[in-house]
Amino acid sequence: MREILFHNTLTGKTEPFVPLHDGVVTIYTCGPTVYDFAHIGNFRTFVFQDVLRRFLRSQGYRVNQTMNLTDVDDRIIERAAAAHVSIRDYTDPYIQAFLQDRVTLHLERPEHLPRATDHIKEMAKLIETLTAKGFTYESEGSIYFRIAKFPRYGQLSKIDLGGIQAGARVDVDRYDKADARDFALWKAPKPGEEFWTTPIGKGRPGWHIECSAMAMLYLGETIDIHSGGIDLAFPHHENEIAQSEAATGKMFARYWLHAEHLLVDHEKMSKSLGNFSTLRDLLKEGYKPSSLRFLLASVPYRTQLNFTLEGLQQAASSVERLRTFADRLNRSPFPAGTNPAIAQAATNAVEKFEAALANDLNTAQALAAVFDLLREANIAMDRGEFRENERAAVADAFKKFDAIFAVLTDDDAELVRALGIGAPQGPADAEIEALVAQRQAARKRRDFKEADRIRAELSDRGIILEDTSDGGIRWKRK
Repeated sequence: MREILFHNTLTGKTEPFVPLHDGVVTIYTCGPTVYDFAHIGNFRTFVFQDVLRRFLRSQGYRVNQTMNLTDVDDRIIERAAAAHVSIRDYTDPYIQAFLQDRVTLHLERPEHLPRATDHIKEMAKLIETLTAKGFTYESEGSIYFRIAKFPRYGQLSKIDLGGIQAGARVDVDRYDKADARDFALWKAPKPGEEFWTTPIGKGRPGWHIECSAMAMLYLGETIDIHSGGIDLAFPHHENEIAQSEAATGKMFARYWLHAEHLLVDHEKMSKSLGNFSTLRDLLKEGYKPSSLRFLLASVPYRTQLNFTLEGLQQAASSVERLRTFADRLNRSPFPAGTNPAIAQAATNAVEKFEAALANDLNTAQALAAVFDLLREANIAMDRGEFRENERAAVADAFKKFDAIFAVLTDDDAELVRALGIGAPQGPADAEIEALVAQRQAARKRRDFKEADRIRAELSDRGIILEDTSDGGIRWKRK
Protein backbone atom coordinates (compact mmCIF):
# COMPACT_ATOMS: atom_id res chain seq x y z
CA MET A 1 0.00 0.00 0.00
CA ARG A 2 1.07 3.59 -0.69
CA GLU A 3 2.28 5.60 2.32
CA ILE A 4 -0.45 7.98 3.48
CA LEU A 5 0.25 11.12 5.48
CA PHE A 6 -2.31 12.85 7.70
CA HIS A 7 -1.99 16.00 9.79
CA ASN A 8 -2.72 14.85 13.33
CA THR A 9 -4.20 17.63 15.48
CA LEU A 10 -3.13 15.71 18.58
CA THR A 11 0.58 15.94 17.78
CA GLY A 12 0.46 18.99 15.54
CA LYS A 13 2.46 17.07 12.93
CA THR A 14 1.84 15.50 9.53
CA GLU A 15 2.53 11.81 10.14
CA PRO A 16 2.48 8.49 8.28
CA PHE A 17 -0.84 6.76 8.80
CA VAL A 18 -0.58 3.24 10.17
CA PRO A 19 -3.86 1.66 11.32
CA LEU A 20 -4.03 -0.36 14.50
CA HIS A 21 -4.97 -3.49 12.55
CA ASP A 22 -3.59 -4.34 9.11
CA GLY A 23 -5.99 -3.63 6.28
CA VAL A 24 -8.77 -2.19 8.48
CA VAL A 25 -9.40 1.45 9.44
CA THR A 26 -11.82 2.47 12.18
CA ILE A 27 -13.18 6.00 11.86
CA TYR A 28 -15.47 7.95 14.16
CA THR A 29 -17.02 11.07 12.66
CA CYS A 30 -19.09 13.57 14.56
CA GLY A 31 -22.48 13.82 12.88
CA PRO A 32 -25.14 16.53 13.06
CA THR A 33 -27.12 17.75 16.02
CA VAL A 34 -30.55 17.31 14.51
CA TYR A 35 -32.41 20.36 15.77
CA ASP A 36 -32.68 21.80 12.24
CA PHE A 37 -31.56 21.14 8.67
CA ALA A 38 -27.79 20.80 8.26
CA HIS A 39 -26.23 23.80 6.53
CA ILE A 40 -23.52 23.70 3.90
CA GLY A 41 -20.88 24.60 6.49
CA ASN A 42 -21.71 21.26 8.11
CA PHE A 43 -21.56 19.55 4.73
CA ARG A 44 -18.07 20.94 4.12
CA THR A 45 -16.97 18.60 6.94
CA PHE A 46 -19.19 15.72 5.83
CA VAL A 47 -17.84 15.89 2.25
CA PHE A 48 -14.26 15.86 3.61
CA GLN A 49 -15.12 12.79 5.67
CA ASP A 50 -16.58 11.12 2.58
CA VAL A 51 -13.43 11.85 0.56
CA LEU A 52 -11.40 10.40 3.44
CA ARG A 53 -13.28 7.09 3.51
CA ARG A 54 -13.42 6.81 -0.28
CA PHE A 55 -9.66 7.36 -0.58
CA LEU A 56 -8.84 4.83 2.13
CA ARG A 57 -11.04 2.26 0.41
CA SER A 58 -9.40 3.03 -2.94
CA GLN A 59 -6.07 2.15 -1.33
CA GLY A 60 -7.30 -1.28 -0.31
CA TYR A 61 -8.41 -0.64 3.27
CA ARG A 62 -11.64 -1.94 4.71
CA VAL A 63 -13.30 1.00 6.45
CA ASN A 64 -15.46 0.64 9.55
CA GLN A 65 -17.01 4.07 10.15
CA THR A 66 -19.42 5.28 12.79
CA MET A 67 -21.22 8.62 12.58
CA ASN A 68 -23.41 9.65 15.50
CA LEU A 69 -26.72 11.46 15.27
CA THR A 70 -27.11 13.80 18.24
CA ASP A 71 -30.85 13.73 18.87
CA VAL A 72 -30.85 15.13 22.40
CA ASP A 73 -29.27 18.37 23.63
CA ASP A 74 -30.36 21.70 25.10
CA ARG A 75 -31.60 23.13 21.79
CA ILE A 76 -33.57 20.02 20.89
CA ILE A 77 -35.21 19.88 24.30
CA GLU A 78 -36.17 23.56 24.14
CA ARG A 79 -37.57 23.35 20.62
CA ALA A 80 -39.42 20.10 21.22
CA ALA A 81 -41.03 21.58 24.32
CA ALA A 82 -41.99 24.74 22.43
CA ALA A 83 -43.58 22.59 19.70
CA HIS A 84 -45.34 20.39 22.29
CA VAL A 85 -43.91 17.20 20.81
CA SER A 86 -41.58 14.50 22.07
CA ILE A 87 -37.85 14.66 21.41
CA ARG A 88 -38.19 11.71 19.05
CA ASP A 89 -41.04 13.27 17.08
CA TYR A 90 -39.14 16.55 16.82
CA THR A 91 -35.88 15.04 15.58
CA ASP A 92 -37.18 12.30 13.26
CA PRO A 93 -37.91 14.65 10.31
CA TYR A 94 -34.48 16.28 10.55
CA ILE A 95 -32.73 12.90 10.66
CA GLN A 96 -34.59 11.79 7.55
CA ALA A 97 -33.76 15.08 5.84
CA PHE A 98 -30.08 14.66 6.72
CA LEU A 99 -30.00 11.14 5.32
CA GLN A 100 -31.70 12.35 2.12
CA ASP A 101 -29.24 15.23 1.83
CA ARG A 102 -26.35 12.77 2.13
CA VAL A 103 -27.72 10.75 -0.79
CA THR A 104 -28.15 13.96 -2.80
CA LEU A 105 -24.46 14.80 -2.32
CA HIS A 106 -23.33 11.22 -3.06
CA LEU A 107 -22.00 10.74 0.48
CA GLU A 108 -21.43 7.07 1.19
CA ARG A 109 -23.37 5.70 4.13
CA PRO A 110 -21.20 4.92 7.18
CA GLU A 111 -21.32 1.37 8.49
CA HIS A 112 -23.01 2.65 11.67
CA LEU A 113 -25.35 5.64 12.13
CA PRO A 114 -26.43 5.40 15.76
CA ARG A 115 -28.82 7.79 17.47
CA ALA A 116 -27.81 9.10 20.87
CA THR A 117 -31.20 8.33 22.40
CA ASP A 118 -30.82 4.66 21.46
CA HIS A 119 -27.69 4.38 23.59
CA ILE A 120 -28.60 5.89 26.95
CA LYS A 121 -27.79 2.56 28.65
CA GLU A 122 -24.23 2.55 27.31
CA MET A 123 -23.71 6.17 28.39
CA ALA A 124 -24.96 5.48 31.91
CA LYS A 125 -22.65 2.47 32.17
CA LEU A 126 -19.65 4.57 31.07
CA ILE A 127 -20.51 7.21 33.67
CA GLU A 128 -20.70 4.45 36.31
CA THR A 129 -17.18 3.37 35.33
CA LEU A 130 -15.87 6.93 35.62
CA THR A 131 -17.53 7.33 39.01
CA ALA A 132 -16.01 4.08 40.29
CA LYS A 133 -12.57 5.37 39.25
CA GLY A 134 -13.03 8.69 41.06
CA PHE A 135 -13.34 11.01 38.07
CA THR A 136 -16.82 12.38 38.81
CA TYR A 137 -18.82 14.22 41.43
CA GLU A 138 -22.50 14.90 41.86
CA SER A 139 -24.24 18.23 42.35
CA GLU A 140 -28.01 18.74 42.53
CA GLY A 141 -28.68 15.48 40.72
CA SER A 142 -26.23 16.11 37.87
CA ILE A 143 -22.91 14.30 37.47
CA TYR A 144 -19.77 16.15 36.39
CA PHE A 145 -16.35 15.10 35.15
CA ARG A 146 -13.56 16.59 37.30
CA ILE A 147 -10.93 17.61 34.76
CA ALA A 148 -8.32 18.25 37.45
CA LYS A 149 -8.21 14.46 37.89
CA PHE A 150 -7.10 14.05 34.27
CA PRO A 151 -3.61 15.65 33.94
CA ARG A 152 -3.51 15.30 30.15
CA TYR A 153 -6.56 17.54 29.69
CA GLY A 154 -5.82 20.09 26.95
CA GLN A 155 -3.49 17.86 24.95
CA LEU A 156 -5.62 18.11 21.78
CA SER A 157 -6.68 21.76 21.76
CA LYS A 158 -3.57 23.02 23.60
CA ILE A 159 -5.85 25.13 25.78
CA ASP A 160 -4.18 27.01 28.64
CA LEU A 161 -5.41 25.57 31.94
CA GLY A 162 -3.53 28.09 34.07
CA GLY A 163 -6.62 30.00 35.14
CA ILE A 164 -8.92 27.06 35.85
CA GLN A 165 -10.69 27.13 39.19
CA ALA A 166 -11.29 23.88 41.03
CA GLY A 167 -14.97 23.04 41.06
CA ALA A 168 -15.95 25.55 38.37
CA ARG A 169 -18.36 23.83 36.05
CA VAL A 170 -20.42 24.42 32.94
CA ASP A 171 -23.97 23.08 32.58
CA VAL A 172 -24.76 23.93 28.97
CA ASP A 173 -23.95 21.45 26.23
CA ARG A 174 -21.87 23.99 24.32
CA TYR A 175 -19.41 26.42 25.88
CA ASP A 176 -19.88 30.11 25.22
CA LYS A 177 -16.10 30.70 25.19
CA ALA A 178 -12.85 28.77 25.44
CA ASP A 179 -13.08 28.29 29.21
CA ALA A 180 -12.02 24.91 30.58
CA ARG A 181 -14.40 23.79 33.31
CA ASP A 182 -15.76 20.57 34.70
CA PHE A 183 -18.40 19.38 32.26
CA ALA A 184 -21.70 17.62 32.72
CA LEU A 185 -21.80 13.90 32.00
CA TRP A 186 -25.39 13.50 33.20
CA LYS A 187 -27.93 16.29 33.69
CA ALA A 188 -30.73 16.22 36.20
CA PRO A 189 -34.15 16.84 34.59
CA LYS A 190 -35.73 20.25 34.79
CA PRO A 191 -39.48 20.56 35.31
CA GLY A 192 -41.35 19.56 32.17
CA GLU A 193 -38.30 18.07 30.41
CA GLU A 194 -38.15 14.54 29.06
CA PHE A 195 -35.81 12.26 30.97
CA TRP A 196 -34.56 8.69 31.17
CA THR A 197 -34.55 6.52 34.27
CA THR A 198 -31.20 4.73 34.66
CA PRO A 199 -29.05 3.18 37.43
CA ILE A 200 -27.31 6.56 37.85
CA GLY A 201 -30.61 8.39 38.30
CA LYS A 202 -33.20 10.24 36.30
CA GLY A 203 -32.03 12.70 33.66
CA ARG A 204 -30.39 12.82 30.29
CA PRO A 205 -26.81 12.71 28.99
CA GLY A 206 -24.57 15.67 28.42
CA TRP A 207 -23.41 16.33 24.88
CA HIS A 208 -19.93 14.85 25.13
CA ILE A 209 -20.57 11.44 26.71
CA GLU A 210 -22.58 10.12 23.75
CA CYS A 211 -19.65 10.10 21.33
CA SER A 212 -17.35 8.22 23.69
CA ALA A 213 -20.00 5.61 24.46
CA MET A 214 -20.97 5.01 20.83
CA ALA A 215 -17.43 5.13 19.44
CA MET A 216 -16.26 2.47 21.87
CA LEU A 217 -19.40 0.35 21.43
CA TYR A 218 -19.08 0.14 17.64
CA LEU A 219 -15.34 0.53 17.07
CA GLY A 220 -13.52 -0.51 20.24
CA GLU A 221 -11.72 1.31 23.04
CA THR A 222 -9.02 2.67 20.69
CA ILE A 223 -9.94 3.92 17.22
CA ASP A 224 -7.72 4.87 14.32
CA ILE A 225 -9.20 8.18 13.17
CA HIS A 226 -11.53 10.66 14.81
CA SER A 227 -12.66 13.50 12.54
CA GLY A 228 -14.87 16.56 12.71
CA GLY A 229 -14.94 20.31 12.24
CA ILE A 230 -12.17 22.37 13.84
CA ASP A 231 -14.75 24.06 16.06
CA LEU A 232 -15.25 20.73 17.86
CA ALA A 233 -11.63 20.35 18.96
CA PHE A 234 -12.52 22.25 22.13
CA PRO A 235 -14.45 21.50 24.18
CA HIS A 236 -16.14 18.51 22.56
CA HIS A 237 -13.20 16.43 21.40
CA GLU A 238 -11.07 17.43 24.38
CA ASN A 239 -13.80 16.17 26.67
CA GLU A 240 -14.20 12.97 24.67
CA ILE A 241 -10.52 12.19 25.19
CA ALA A 242 -10.70 12.90 28.90
CA GLN A 243 -13.74 10.76 29.67
CA SER A 244 -12.75 7.91 27.33
CA GLU A 245 -9.14 7.57 28.44
CA ALA A 246 -10.06 8.05 32.10
CA ALA A 247 -12.49 5.14 31.77
CA THR A 248 -10.29 2.72 29.82
CA GLY A 249 -6.72 3.75 30.57
CA LYS A 250 -6.10 3.46 26.81
CA MET A 251 -5.54 5.94 24.02
CA PHE A 252 -8.96 6.90 22.63
CA ALA A 253 -8.09 8.01 19.07
CA ARG A 254 -4.69 7.77 17.40
CA TYR A 255 -5.22 10.36 14.64
CA TRP A 256 -7.41 13.46 14.91
CA LEU A 257 -8.38 15.11 11.61
CA HIS A 258 -10.17 18.45 11.70
CA ALA A 259 -11.75 20.33 8.79
CA GLU A 260 -11.47 24.10 8.71
CA HIS A 261 -14.47 26.42 8.62
CA LEU A 262 -16.54 27.30 5.60
CA LEU A 263 -16.74 31.09 5.45
CA VAL A 264 -19.27 33.49 3.93
CA ASP A 265 -17.79 36.91 3.22
CA HIS A 266 -14.84 35.76 5.33
CA GLU A 267 -16.99 35.03 8.38
CA LYS A 268 -17.69 31.54 9.71
CA MET A 269 -21.00 30.20 8.43
CA SER A 270 -23.25 29.58 11.42
CA LYS A 271 -26.90 29.66 12.35
CA SER A 272 -26.17 32.08 15.18
CA LEU A 273 -24.86 34.65 12.68
CA GLY A 274 -27.76 34.06 10.30
CA ASN A 275 -25.42 33.75 7.30
CA PHE A 276 -26.07 30.11 6.55
CA SER A 277 -27.63 28.25 3.65
CA THR A 278 -28.89 24.71 3.64
CA LEU A 279 -28.40 22.34 0.73
CA ARG A 280 -32.12 22.66 0.03
CA ASP A 281 -31.92 26.47 -0.07
CA LEU A 282 -29.35 26.26 -2.87
CA LEU A 283 -31.21 23.58 -4.78
CA LYS A 284 -34.36 25.71 -4.74
CA GLU A 285 -32.33 28.46 -6.40
CA GLY A 286 -31.39 26.09 -9.21
CA TYR A 287 -27.88 25.07 -8.19
CA LYS A 288 -26.88 21.45 -8.71
CA PRO A 289 -25.82 18.93 -6.05
CA SER A 290 -22.74 18.01 -8.10
CA SER A 291 -21.61 21.65 -8.18
CA LEU A 292 -21.81 21.93 -4.41
CA ARG A 293 -20.06 18.61 -3.82
CA PHE A 294 -17.26 19.61 -6.21
CA LEU A 295 -16.84 23.00 -4.56
CA LEU A 296 -16.77 21.58 -1.03
CA ALA A 297 -14.27 18.90 -2.02
CA SER A 298 -12.04 21.09 -4.17
CA VAL A 299 -10.37 23.00 -1.34
CA PRO A 300 -8.13 20.90 0.97
CA TYR A 301 -9.90 20.20 4.22
CA ARG A 302 -7.43 22.10 6.44
CA THR A 303 -7.83 25.28 4.36
CA GLN A 304 -10.69 27.66 5.03
CA LEU A 305 -13.17 27.82 2.16
CA ASN A 306 -14.81 31.16 1.42
CA PHE A 307 -18.19 30.27 -0.09
CA THR A 308 -19.54 32.48 -2.87
CA LEU A 309 -22.15 31.95 -5.55
CA GLU A 310 -19.48 32.81 -8.12
CA GLY A 311 -17.38 29.96 -6.76
CA LEU A 312 -20.37 27.65 -6.99
CA GLN A 313 -20.91 28.65 -10.62
CA GLN A 314 -17.24 27.98 -11.36
CA ALA A 315 -17.63 24.56 -9.78
CA ALA A 316 -20.61 23.91 -12.05
CA SER A 317 -18.46 24.81 -15.08
CA SER A 318 -15.74 22.45 -13.91
CA VAL A 319 -18.18 19.59 -13.49
CA GLU A 320 -19.60 20.27 -16.96
CA ARG A 321 -16.09 20.18 -18.46
CA LEU A 322 -15.49 16.81 -16.83
CA ARG A 323 -18.80 15.38 -17.99
CA THR A 324 -18.39 16.70 -21.54
CA PHE A 325 -14.96 15.11 -21.77
CA ALA A 326 -16.17 11.81 -20.32
CA ASP A 327 -18.96 11.74 -22.91
CA ARG A 328 -16.52 12.53 -25.72
CA LEU A 329 -14.19 9.79 -24.53
CA ASN A 330 -17.05 7.30 -24.38
CA ARG A 331 -18.77 8.15 -27.68
CA SER A 332 -16.11 9.30 -30.13
CA PRO A 333 -14.47 6.93 -32.63
CA PHE A 334 -10.66 6.97 -32.57
CA PRO A 335 -8.13 5.63 -35.05
CA ALA A 336 -6.67 2.23 -34.29
CA GLY A 337 -3.25 2.01 -32.77
CA THR A 338 -1.36 3.41 -29.78
CA ASN A 339 -0.11 6.85 -28.78
CA PRO A 340 2.53 6.30 -26.07
CA ALA A 341 2.39 9.95 -25.01
CA ILE A 342 -1.27 9.70 -24.04
CA ALA A 343 -0.78 6.34 -22.34
CA GLN A 344 2.02 7.88 -20.27
CA ALA A 345 -0.10 10.96 -19.52
CA ALA A 346 -2.83 8.72 -18.08
CA THR A 347 -0.32 6.83 -15.95
CA ASN A 348 1.24 10.08 -14.71
CA ALA A 349 -2.17 11.57 -13.91
CA VAL A 350 -3.17 8.60 -11.75
CA GLU A 351 0.16 8.70 -9.92
CA LYS A 352 -0.10 12.46 -9.25
CA PHE A 353 -3.76 12.15 -8.28
CA GLU A 354 -3.18 9.42 -5.72
CA ALA A 355 0.05 10.99 -4.42
CA ALA A 356 -1.79 14.27 -3.80
CA LEU A 357 -4.55 12.55 -1.85
CA ALA A 358 -1.98 10.52 0.07
CA ASN A 359 -0.42 13.81 1.15
CA ASP A 360 -3.07 14.76 3.73
CA LEU A 361 -5.92 14.68 1.18
CA ASN A 362 -4.65 17.52 -0.99
CA THR A 363 -7.73 17.62 -3.21
CA ALA A 364 -6.62 20.77 -5.05
CA GLN A 365 -3.48 19.06 -6.38
CA ALA A 366 -5.46 15.92 -7.14
CA LEU A 367 -7.90 17.89 -9.27
CA ALA A 368 -5.03 19.65 -11.04
CA ALA A 369 -3.75 16.24 -12.15
CA VAL A 370 -7.18 15.32 -13.49
CA PHE A 371 -7.61 18.52 -15.48
CA ASP A 372 -4.07 18.28 -16.86
CA LEU A 373 -4.98 14.88 -18.30
CA LEU A 374 -8.30 16.21 -19.62
CA ARG A 375 -6.55 19.07 -21.41
CA GLU A 376 -3.83 16.88 -22.91
CA ALA A 377 -6.33 14.25 -24.09
CA ASN A 378 -8.65 16.87 -25.59
CA ILE A 379 -5.77 18.40 -27.54
CA ALA A 380 -4.80 14.97 -28.86
CA MET A 381 -8.40 14.30 -29.91
CA ASP A 382 -8.65 17.66 -31.67
CA ARG A 383 -5.44 16.90 -33.60
CA GLY A 384 -6.50 13.36 -34.46
CA GLU A 385 -3.64 11.95 -32.36
CA PHE A 386 -5.75 10.10 -29.79
CA ARG A 387 -5.77 6.35 -30.47
CA GLU A 388 -8.29 3.64 -29.67
CA ASN A 389 -5.83 1.79 -27.44
CA GLU A 390 -5.70 4.78 -25.05
CA ARG A 391 -9.46 4.92 -24.50
CA ALA A 392 -9.38 2.32 -21.71
CA ALA A 393 -6.37 3.83 -19.91
CA VAL A 394 -7.84 7.34 -19.84
CA ALA A 395 -11.28 6.01 -18.88
CA ASP A 396 -9.67 4.08 -16.02
CA ALA A 397 -7.93 7.23 -14.81
CA PHE A 398 -11.27 9.08 -14.74
CA LYS A 399 -12.91 6.13 -13.01
CA LYS A 400 -10.31 6.39 -10.24
CA PHE A 401 -10.99 10.13 -10.01
CA ASP A 402 -14.73 9.69 -9.79
CA ALA A 403 -14.43 6.98 -7.15
CA ILE A 404 -13.33 9.85 -4.87
CA PHE A 405 -15.11 12.97 -6.19
CA ALA A 406 -18.33 11.33 -7.45
CA VAL A 407 -19.50 14.03 -9.88
CA LEU A 408 -19.30 12.47 -13.35
CA THR A 409 -22.76 10.85 -13.36
CA ASP A 410 -25.29 13.40 -14.64
CA ASP A 411 -28.02 12.61 -12.12
CA ASP A 412 -28.55 16.06 -10.58
CA ALA A 413 -32.12 16.44 -11.78
CA GLU A 414 -33.13 13.02 -10.48
CA LEU A 415 -31.53 13.68 -7.08
CA VAL A 416 -33.27 17.03 -6.70
CA ARG A 417 -36.57 15.59 -7.89
CA ALA A 418 -36.28 12.84 -5.27
CA LEU A 419 -36.14 15.49 -2.55
CA GLY A 420 -39.43 16.93 -3.75
CA ILE A 421 -38.24 20.50 -3.35
CA GLY A 422 -37.45 23.04 -6.00
CA ALA A 423 -37.13 20.28 -8.55
CA PRO A 424 -36.10 21.55 -11.98
CA GLN A 425 -39.03 21.71 -14.33
CA GLY A 426 -38.73 19.56 -17.40
CA PRO A 427 -39.33 16.10 -18.76
CA ALA A 428 -38.07 12.93 -17.17
CA ASP A 429 -34.99 11.27 -18.65
CA ALA A 430 -37.02 8.58 -20.44
CA GLU A 431 -39.16 11.21 -22.17
CA ILE A 432 -36.07 13.15 -23.23
CA GLU A 433 -34.47 10.03 -24.71
CA ALA A 434 -37.68 9.29 -26.62
CA LEU A 435 -37.83 12.82 -28.07
CA VAL A 436 -34.14 12.68 -29.02
CA ALA A 437 -34.76 9.38 -30.82
CA GLN A 438 -37.71 10.93 -32.65
CA ARG A 439 -35.55 13.86 -33.71
CA GLN A 440 -32.81 11.54 -34.97
CA ALA A 441 -35.37 9.58 -36.96
CA ALA A 442 -36.71 12.82 -38.45
CA ARG A 443 -33.22 13.88 -39.50
CA LYS A 444 -32.57 10.53 -41.16
CA ARG A 445 -35.69 10.90 -43.29
CA ARG A 446 -34.65 14.52 -43.94
CA ASP A 447 -37.68 15.97 -42.18
CA PHE A 448 -35.68 18.90 -40.84
CA LYS A 449 -38.78 20.90 -39.96
CA GLU A 450 -39.85 18.19 -37.51
CA ALA A 451 -36.30 17.83 -36.19
CA ASP A 452 -36.12 21.58 -35.54
CA ARG A 453 -39.53 21.50 -33.86
CA ILE A 454 -38.40 18.79 -31.43
CA ARG A 455 -35.17 20.67 -30.67
CA ALA A 456 -37.17 23.84 -29.97
CA GLU A 457 -39.61 21.94 -27.75
CA LEU A 458 -36.79 20.46 -25.72
CA SER A 459 -35.10 23.85 -25.45
CA ASP A 460 -38.32 25.41 -24.17
CA ARG A 461 -38.47 22.67 -21.56
CA GLY A 462 -34.91 23.29 -20.39
CA ILE A 463 -33.03 20.68 -22.43
CA ILE A 464 -29.97 21.51 -24.55
CA LEU A 465 -28.95 19.20 -27.42
CA GLU A 466 -25.35 18.92 -28.54
CA ASP A 467 -24.17 17.09 -31.66
CA THR A 468 -21.27 14.73 -31.07
CA SER A 469 -18.41 13.96 -33.43
CA ASP A 470 -19.79 10.48 -34.16
CA GLY A 471 -23.10 11.87 -35.42
CA GLY A 472 -24.93 11.23 -32.17
CA ILE A 473 -26.67 13.56 -29.74
CA ARG A 474 -25.79 14.47 -26.17
CA TRP A 475 -28.37 16.24 -24.06
CA LYS A 476 -28.18 18.13 -20.80
CA ARG A 477 -30.45 20.25 -18.65
CA LYS A 478 -29.99 23.99 -18.62
